[in-house]
Amino acid sequence: MNAPASPAIQYYWEDLPVDTTIDLGSLTVDRDEVLEFAGKYDPQPFHLSDEAAAQSIFGRLAASGWHTCAMVMGLMVRNFLLQSSSLGSPGLEKLKWLRPVYPGDTLTVRQRIVESRPMASRPDVGLVRSVWEAFNQDGEQVLMMDGYGMFRRRTPGAAAAPSPAN
Repeated sequence: MNAPASPAIQYYWEDLPVDTTIDLGSLTVDRDEVLEFAGKYDPQPFHLSDEAAAQSIFGRLAASGWHTCAMVMGLMVRNFLLQSSSLGSPGLEKLKWLRPVYPGDTLTVRQRIVESRPMASRPDVGLVRSVWEAFNQDGEQVLMMDGYGMFRRRTPGAAAAPSPAN
């Protein structure tokens, strides 16, 4: 599969101050994708079989939490990272699956910047800590991720006031 062409950069580190919220879009969870992902990466019975899921705490076929993360990542890449100066991520601090995600659910995702600072070791890079939240069609939060991203700076080495971590 070919990588999508990157559009012009809209977001450098300087464009991501604390309290910025970015709508990352929505998607509807596809049953066939739930089964395919589970078959490849998380073959627990309640992700693979209606019968097994009916006997589980989920009561019906549920998407793997890892699949939910992958769907959120897809929205994040398509609707933000491809338009940014992203240099990758050093990792997550927290990941919580708050409610099951079922085929047919529509997930809406947003990103909130909670910390932003220049990297001391790399004056051309800024570090941004974000909280990503996914909600189902009923407004119930199903996922929360808290982690970092590294972004190229528009003006490397320029002075910037540190922002508090929330």
